Amino acid sequence: MSFSRVLSRSVYLNRVGSRSAFTSSKPDLTKPNWLRVGLAFGTSVFLWGLLFKQHSTDVHEYKVRNGLQ
Repeated sequence: MSFSRVLSRSVYLNRVGSRSAFTSSKPDLTKPNWLRVGLAFGTSVFLWGLLFKQHSTDVHEYKVRNGLQ
């Protein structure tokens, strides 16, 4: 039996023996999951806050090192 026949047979058996998790149900877009939405926006705000804080710290350090302040 050639390798391609074995491979094609195993692919066929895997497709028959398993169910795709992505076809179970479609998300209901009329009722958003507010916990996930809040976590997404909260995480985004937190990361932007860290970014601005780090930037201001870096700018301050740059000015001190170069004698601009």
